[in-house]
Amino acid sequence: MKRDRFLQQLQFIAEIDQLKLILRQTLLIDQSRRENSAEHSWHLAIMAILLEEYAPEPVDMRRVIHMVLIHDIVEIDAGDVFCYDVQGNVGKEDREREAANRIFGLLPPDQAQSFRQAWDEFEERQSPEAKFTAALDRIQPFWHNLQTEGGTWKAHQISPEQVFQRMAPVKEGTPELWAWVEEAIAQAVDDELIAEK
Repeated sequence: MKRDRFLQQLQFIAEIDQLKLILRQTLLIDQSRRENSAEHSWHLAIMAILLEEYAPEPVDMRRVIHMVLIHDIVEIDAGDVFCYDVQGNVGKEDREREAANRIFGLLPPDQAQSFRQAWDEFEERQSPEAKFTAALDRIQPFWHNLQTEGGTWKAHQISPEQVFQRMAPVKEGTPELWAWVEEAIAQAVDDELIAEK
């Protein structure tokens, strides 16, 4: 065992425990509380395995799981900004890039590079794996809002147009599910889960 390497890995493991403290806007389906970013990442990993058949082309599931598990680690430093908060999203990319440098830099160099490459791949959304991961990242809170009687949509008076715009990556990341998204938004409007403005 390379002791220094192992100690770096343990330091990273301890550091990412903080992701459990980062609260998102998304309510748990039982509406008892908001989910944290670690729970979100775990949920996405299960979704990726279950919904792999909806990827528009074969994907490397190991890469997808890697991305879903680390894509929000930067929130330890950068925080979770509500996706519909225009002002809060100003400078978000820079804050997250700095966080990625620090947090992934805790790892041994080879793992730091691997984790950073996976994070960058997710952010750039060019590969089939990243597009699929981004689609899942949009579907998970969308499904929660449908299951929680409008959840954050109602709380923040989000319009159907805003929801459509937010869900746009689903068209490319898993086109087969886009029709479901459109139908679900229409139904949510009918059920007054999303407010027409």
